[in-house]
Amino acid sequence: MTVTLVTRDEARLAFSCAEGQNVLAAAEAAGLYPPAMCHEGSCGLCQAHVLEGGYEMGPHTASALPAGPGGVLLCRCLPQGDLTVQLPCTDAQVGRHQIPVREAVIEAMGPAGAGAVALTLRLKPDAAAGVGADFVPGQYMELAIPGTDIRRAYSLANLPNWDGRLDFIIRLLPGGAFSTWLGERAAVGDALTVRGPLGHFVLDESSPRPRCLVGGGCGMAPILSMLRHMAEFQDSTPVHLIYGANREDELLTVELDELRATLPQLGVTLSVWHPAPGWAGFTGTAAQALEVHLAEAAESPDIYVCGPPKMLDAVIAVARERAVPEAQIYAERVQS
Repeated sequence: MTVTLVTRDEARLAFSCAEGQNVLAAAEAAGLYPPAMCHEGSCGLCQAHVLEGGYEMGPHTASALPAGPGGVLLCRCLPQGDLTVQLPCTDAQVGRHQIPVREAVIEAMGPAGAGAVALTLRLKPDAAAGVGADFVPGQYMELAIPGTDIRRAYSLANLPNWDGRLDFIIRLLPGGAFSTWLGERAAVGDALTVRGPLGHFVLDESSPRPRCLVGGGCGMAPILSMLRHMAEFQDSTPVHLIYGANREDELLTVELDELRATLPQLGVTLSVWHPAPGWAGFTGTAAQALEVHLAEAAESPDIYVCGPPKMLDAVIAVARERAVPEAQIYAERVQS
């Protein structure tokens, strides 16, 4: 059977799909890599809409599905015949190159706020890729549990470098496969494979507009990478950070102090939904903080938001209510 992907700019990408094979797997087998993350029907990054043809959906998280008729997740969509699928991305956002898989070792790990781990990996030298960590700030890597095929996607918090260093902030989810391994068995010196870089959640550096970066939970990792990139290149674009958390002990304040020193134009709103008495920052959700910021802004900024699904959906809803154009909203969900 044949699957045809139709991009937002009307490119048509056709490939064969075997019986029982999902659309994402078939696309990747054909050398096409649409935006995707978890490959398990939970993150929602591979959302699309079927235009023509029959299909079945494998196990998935209902909240990850896009709204509207024919809404599917490519990683769980099983064609029952020829299928035509509308993608929300452009042709340029569909990768054409095989995604690198490299070996790495755990160099350091430690607490990063309540219920999260800061994990540093060091890539092993590779004949094709060398020793460096080459990626664009905002992208992510898939990490595999040693000895298994279980992979989880986590955004990078550091900058590209020649040393092969990869920094992650990973929330430990009760019962999660990777969380259990990381929290109970992983140790410095352990080896694991990494696949990537992946993702298109990156800064539009051609835009003249101010930026508003909204992060929550481990969604702060790519936001930190973007801000560090701006600081490294002395980018003078006006930028405001909204950092949301449920409690104060979830906030990572050390990194923000460093960024304030290197990005003098950086404004920061620390938003805590349920603060302890005496909290001096903003009380409320990240979406509520964004509503205040947009009401005071002289023009609609480019909005970059990364965090748990509920936070992300609320932030996007506020942006739309405030008439921020869709083309100025960049979003990426983190696994929750």
